[in-house]
Amino acid sequence: MGKRQSRLRRDELERLSQTTHLTPKELKKWYRGFMKDCPSESLTKEEFCKIYRQFFPFGDAERLASLLFNAFDTNGEGSVDFHQLMSALSTAMNGSTEDKLKWAFRIYDCDHDGYITRDDITNMVDSVHKMAGSMVDIGDTDETPQQRVARLFESMDKDGSGRISLSQFVEGAKSDPIIVKALSDYEDL
Repeated sequence: MGKRQSRLRRDELERLSQTTHLTPKELKKWYRGFMKDCPSESLTKEEFCKIYRQFFPFGDAERLASLLFNAFDTNGEGSVDFHQLMSALSTAMNGSTEDKLKWAFRIYDCDHDGYITRDDITNMVDSVHKMAGSMVDIGDTDETPQQRVARLFESMDKDGSGRISLSQFVEGAKSDPIIVKALSDYEDL
C-alpha cells in the first residue's frame, strides 16, 4: 500500500494560491487541519454535516449543511476534497460581490437546474432559521421569513416566470441592502 500524501505538492500549492488568493502559508495551515479531520482526503456529506453541527449545537443544522455540501461538491461525486473546500471558502472570504452571489445562487438552486424557485428560497430560509432560530440577524426589519421570501422573490422575478435566473438573482441581490451587508460580513473571516 502506498503512503498517503501528507502535504501539498508544490505545483498544487501554487495553483491553489493563484485561484484562492490565499498565501501558501495559509493554505498549508488549512491543509494540516483538513488532513487531521479528513485523513481520507475528502469529506462525505455525513462527515460534512457532522462537522457543521458542531458549530450550531443548539439548532438543527442538518438541512443547511446538506445544501451547503451540495454547493461545495462541484463535481457531484458525493465528496468534497481540499481543492473544492478551499475554492468555496475563498469565494466566501475573498471573492468579489459578483463571485459571492454566483456561489450563493448555487446554494439556493437546490435542484441545479439553473433557476431558483420560491420553494428553493423557502427551503434555504427555513434551513437557516432551523439552524440558528432567533440568533439569525436578518437586518433591521420586522419581516417574517415567509414575508421576506415573498418580497425577495417578487423583486427578483422580473419576468413573472415563477423562477429566478442567475442574472436576475445577481441584479436583485446587489440592490438589496440586507444581502449586500450579509455578503460584506464574510470579508473578515
